Amino acid sequence: MSLSPSISPDARPITDTDTAPGTGTAPALGTAPDAGTGTVTASPATAPGPPPPSAGDTRAPLTPGTLRTLVRDLAERPEEWIHHVRLSTEERWYRRLAADEDHEVWLISWLPGQSTGFHDHGGSRGAFTVALGELEELSLGGPDQGLLIRRVPAGTARAFGPEYVHDVRNTAVGPAVTLHAYSPPLSSMAHYDLRAGGLVRTSEEGPEQW
Repeated sequence: MSLSPSISPDARPITDTDTAPGTGTAPALGTAPDAGTGTVTASPATAPGPPPPSAGDTRAPLTPGTLRTLVRDLAERPEEWIHHVRLSTEERWYRRLAADEDHEVWLISWLPGQSTGFHDHGGSRGAFTVALGELEELSLGGPDQGLLIRRVPAGTARAFGPEYVHDVRNTAVGPAVTLHAYSPPLSSMAHYDLRAGGLVRTSEEGPEQW
């Protein structure tokens, strides 16, 4: 795919960002195969999950604030998702936990050094919360801000609108687990390189690659 012109950073602030109450409610990852904190057995990058939602939905998308509340509340109920967690040494592991007409929920694990690269969400609104561990988020601010780097510790929820582009990575020494919600469900994701002139779109992927 040929490169598109540089795009300007999303100057709008991320909405509905706060720290969720309770940062230690979820139990630590155990040492069973594929769930240890040291050497782990690589699992497939994509675990099977519920089928994607049907096409033709006309329901209004959920707001970033609603999505933030959804993932924050789910993080406080680890009994509903902790048993699904796997770790992959090859790339981030992920699993779709729920799929509805107007939103979907994903569970993702991150080993140290794993990252997404700069990407958008295909026009979907979204939110994520760190349930275990700690991540780092990179985004572009306004002309006077440049590259923004945010620490995202356990218990923190981030929410964003449909034009948001960011890079999320695990720069810590241990694994991390996150919960993500998107509305409408993801239909595509474009990837970008950060260059001197800004973000340059380099590729795009669809649900068939997840």
